[in-house]
Amino acid sequence: MGKVLDILGKSGENDTEMNAILAEYGLPYVYPTAVEEAANKLDGEITAEELAKREDFRDITTFTIDPIDAKDFDDALSIRPAGEGLWEIGVHIADVSHYVTEGSIIDKEAFKRATSIYLVDRTIPMLPERLCNFLCSLRPNEEKYAYSVIFTMNDKAEVKKFRIARTVIRSDRRFSYEEVQEIIEKGEGEYLEEIMTLNSLAQKMRTKRFASGAIDFQQAQVHFRLDDKGKPLSVYFSESNESHQLIEEFMLLANRTVAEKIGRKAPNAPLKTFVYRIHDQPNPEKISMLSKFASKLGYKMKSSTGRTTSAAALNTLLKEVHGSKEQNVIEQISLRTMQKARYSTENIGHYGLAFRYYTHFTSPIRRYPDLLVHRLLNRYLTLGARTVSKPKYEDLCEHCSAQEQVAANAERASIKYKQVEFMSEHIGEEFDAVISGVTEWGFYAEINENKCEGMVPMRTLQDDYYEFDDANYCIIGRRRKRKFTIGDPVRVRIVRANLDKKQLDFELIDD
Repeated sequence: MGKVLDILGKSGENDTEMNAILAEYGLPYVYPTAVEEAANKLDGEITAEELAKREDFRDITTFTIDPIDAKDFDDALSIRPAGEGLWEIGVHIADVSHYVTEGSIIDKEAFKRATSIYLVDRTIPMLPERLCNFLCSLRPNEEKYAYSVIFTMNDKAEVKKFRIARTVIRSDRRFSYEEVQEIIEKGEGEYLEEIMTLNSLAQKMRTKRFASGAIDFQQAQVHFRLDDKGKPLSVYFSESNESHQLIEEFMLLANRTVAEKIGRKAPNAPLKTFVYRIHDQPNPEKISMLSKFASKLGYKMKSSTGRTTSAAALNTLLKEVHGSKEQNVIEQISLRTMQKARYSTENIGHYGLAFRYYTHFTSPIRRYPDLLVHRLLNRYLTLGARTVSKPKYEDLCEHCSAQEQVAANAERASIKYKQVEFMSEHIGEEFDAVISGVTEWGFYAEINENKCEGMVPMRTLQDDYYEFDDANYCIIGRRRKRKFTIGDPVRVRIVRANLDKKQLDFELIDD
């Protein structure tokens, strides 16, 4: 016996297909009415009683920097001189915990979701719209409650002192990354001195971080230009530039500082239960396999298993392959050698960032663990309360980690669907590509101009009888010894685009 729960719509329509992906992964595609109604009843007024408990940053230069299409602004930066060669920099984060109380109907729904989901054409928010886009969003020229880490830094980007405080802020300007990048490159524009100072400090912090063993992954993000019906018109990529790095470094600094403040205990004091973002060292076998794979492509990598030495060896390899035909493949395989970052009350540090203490504090609008961190900070720093149940919080961490992975899988599925849909308009056309994977049934190739991946089946290679050589990551012809190896350039024709399976079939075009 079965029961029809919902009818998603007509196959092939954009809304239907995106909702089908969400349903496939057990993710919500509508927001419960009762939760929306509870959010709509929340009072967003800034009260004198609450102001008395907070530091006032409303008259200090403050702005947000986000993607051009963002609506939920959960972090802002403030800056002002703090004496000779010193700057006071505030990392201000939306104070979601002020509105979302533990155990409320909104809190229960937020925990169940644990994260916002970003599909190609839409965001499935963790919080109701009134909270994520209005009450909590640090919109320009509006007074907002924030949870802040305020740093005093010198021109060498050294932190001289810091404090964690609940604040009230008023953002002066909402910048997009593109606007800030233009100001950095041209040396002119609004808040020029503030932006150039913040960028200079961020670049110095970034240099120090990589010198300490952080791993330099720079993956381009795939985006689509869609028409009003969600049909992909073109593919483009966004890469990290200085405007992105400016925000990234200050968010990393705030996250690390908060984790260290709670995690570094005084002598004879009990260890407080806290939510950490942890990243374990890679499996030594995977590092060894990566080293062997790189050597097959002509690159040497020491397969040392020490935390610092393996990170240094990996960074050296990533620098060597930058700009080569093998770059994308080696970066992808390097990522696969990494353990998955997750949330835990057991702090083992963050291997990829080379941080001993790290948490997620800076995005409570879209991540539930950040909301947990805000609540624990308030408990420990403001209320002076004792530590909380570790098993309870470990269960919360496990749920959030699992939901994060499910959301990531759905996001990848939506990208894959749009790539196949986009290429379905190019059946019969030829493209330059690079071999991105080999298997016993053929090889995968990734088109250079748009990163769409498809398969050239072994059965279509008619000039020889080909066999899979897994030891050497290649397919080789039995008679002529012709090889197809990861990283090889190829010319392919689009043969089929299967939207149901999200698969592209290519055929090889020989010279």
